[in-house]
Amino acid sequence: MSQENKKVLLRVRNLKQYFPLKKRGMYVKANDGIDLDIYEGEVFGLVGESGCGKSTLGRTLLQLYRQTDGRSMYYGKTLDDIAPKYVKKTINHLGKLKNEQLKLQAKYEQLQKEYAGLTTEQQYAKHAELDAAKKKANDALLDITNLIGGLYILDDFSQVQKVYLKNYELALKRRDLRESKEQLDTRRADFIAENKNTADIDSKIEKTVKEIEDLDKQIAATQQEIEELRKPYLDNEEFKKYDELHDDGIDLARLDYNEMRLLRRDLQIVFQDPYSSLNPRLTIGQIIAEGLKAHNLFDKNSSRMQDYILKVMDDCGLQAYFLHRFPHQFSGGQRQRISIARALAVDPKFVVCDEAVSALDVSIQSQIINLLQDLKEKKDLTYMFITHDLSVVKYISDRIGVMYLGNMVELGKSEAIFSHPIHPYTEALINAIPTTDPDGQKELHILEGDIPSPVNPPSGCKFHTRCQYCTEICKQVVPEWVEMEKDHFVACHHPLTEKKEK
Repeated sequence: MSQENKKVLLRVRNLKQYFPLKKRGMYVKANDGIDLDIYEGEVFGLVGESGCGKSTLGRTLLQLYRQTDGRSMYYGKTLDDIAPKYVKKTINHLGKLKNEQLKLQAKYEQLQKEYAGLTTEQQYAKHAELDAAKKKANDALLDITNLIGGLYILDDFSQVQKVYLKNYELALKRRDLRESKEQLDTRRADFIAENKNTADIDSKIEKTVKEIEDLDKQIAATQQEIEELRKPYLDNEEFKKYDELHDDGIDLARLDYNEMRLLRRDLQIVFQDPYSSLNPRLTIGQIIAEGLKAHNLFDKNSSRMQDYILKVMDDCGLQAYFLHRFPHQFSGGQRQRISIARALAVDPKFVVCDEAVSALDVSIQSQIINLLQDLKEKKDLTYMFITHDLSVVKYISDRIGVMYLGNMVELGKSEAIFSHPIHPYTEALINAIPTTDPDGQKELHILEGDIPSPVNPPSGCKFHTRCQYCTEICKQVVPEWVEMEKDHFVACHHPLTEKKEK
């Protein structure tokens, strides 16, 4: 299926994750400006040498680490489903935010004029400052237009604020009522399993459903009011330009702790180490039950929960008699199956598999990979599969992203990455894969040089200190992220297609 026909589940723009050091003003730049789309139902492979920021990216996407900068848009639910506080805050301050954005835009345009009059060497030195100013202005614009689209062109936001705030308050009430109904449904199912009378709880559910339906109608009415506000400007070219920036996604980076908990069911992780990631004091049944109880999928003493846990265990290739055993009684492969069962028990949409097979024997690796693929098809999951093993990622991934020192340097379909790598770093990684070719036609090439420090990374292209194609521009200017071929992106001043043409 082409990417155009797929729905984006996660969209990351300019994501940065810096970890402060004890020495003031110094940071480990683990992720340093990453752009990435992940589509529903795909396996997105992420590769690179140890220390390149792969695991940090996976955990930052899930907001286990709160990102330093950038946008992480999630489309598995709508803004009205979650009703985050940042929506209300933005709507309340539209005028102030627009004025700040216009100042940032003016500063960027001034720098752009100054940049145009500089020599090539001076432009190299100023490029990073110009790029940062552009991103600041763009981010400030998106904060507004993501919510109100083309209505950004208005000078008076009073009516816009009134209608949007009304919609927000209704969505917030509906969100809380939906949570209440989920809890009532859980309790009712337990009552039925225990042969208890459900008359009272049925009455509460019926009342809650009617309230939700009433709010649905009111929200539909406010959406109509919003369309009426937009109607006079639909043919306005400036309105159309800003309206294209409207985005129904949820910015994970702007959610508070409790709001993020509402999405924890959707976004799960399987950790690298199957030994340290399981609580040694809990039985397997208790480990899997933790998430179920935390998300109110079952009451604490539910009689149905054990049957559900046994089903999840069976799906993950675990025997029923494992239920009351402790983690130390299992092998590495079995522990990783337990970790997978724990993650999938809450029925997520997106799972980060963080080096999920790297600690396992080769024979066990294939079993876990096959299990992950089977569960993906059965449950319609989306994976980010993080690994440093290119042979593994080639087998399981639909698309592959290649990271180097905190940056994405190449991204494309799996077959394209291996048959036609465009970035010199990708080429070097592939050439370093050991081969069993009896004819010896493929010579093994080990990538020379040490990975630079993420605290003080090289200027320009970070790979230039180890790249055989390096020129002066590589040392000074950060390469742009461009689409060299259909669905094949690279950040390189001298992509390998140019080399082949020469």
